[in-house]
Amino acid sequence: MKKTALDFWVGLFVVLGFVALLFLALKAGNMSSLSFQQTYAVRLKFDNIGGLKPRAPVKSAGVTVGRVGSIGFDEHTYQAVVTIDIDKQYQFPKDSSAKILTSGLLGEQYIGLEPGGDDQMLKNGDTLTMTQSAVVLENLIGQFLYNKAADSGASKAATPAAPAPAFPGAASAMGVAPEPAPAASAASAASAASGAAQ
Repeated sequence: MKKTALDFWVGLFVVLGFVALLFLALKAGNMSSLSFQQTYAVRLKFDNIGGLKPRAPVKSAGVTVGRVGSIGFDEHTYQAVVTIDIDKQYQFPKDSSAKILTSGLLGEQYIGLEPGGDDQMLKNGDTLTMTQSAVVLENLIGQFLYNKAADSGASKAATPAAPAPAFPGAASAMGVAPEPAPAASAASAASAASGAAQ
């Protein structure tokens, strides 16, 4: 009886461990939210997709409306081609736009859809032309450092020279000889002294 109970608990722990490993594997492969609903495929072209991966979410207004199906490369335009699978219950106008966003500062990247105003809706196999590539963090840091260096150089070049002292005492205190008085001023002072003596 004791052996049977022990075997039961060992088997239960093995099953739970297998389920936990399966969950972690699906989570690591971004497949934990598999959907069996009918979808339609839409192609997107980006100059840079950053760290976007297959099975990444496709969101609109914060709601997941689909998943990234596949990622390829166009040898003619040298662009990344992303195929997204949108649930058929969500219909988007043909002039909608797509951009690659990031959840938080260092979170996973996903595609954000912004609906347009066209009366015609996207169909299976359509291509969205209005796209915005991913913002690469390394490029932002490099641009920031470059701007800071340029601003520092400009401020040093625009620094004005030290102003001249306002009175002779300050000049002598600073070790600078005061400028001699003009000759006209000396002559007028001499004439005034002679007039006072008479």
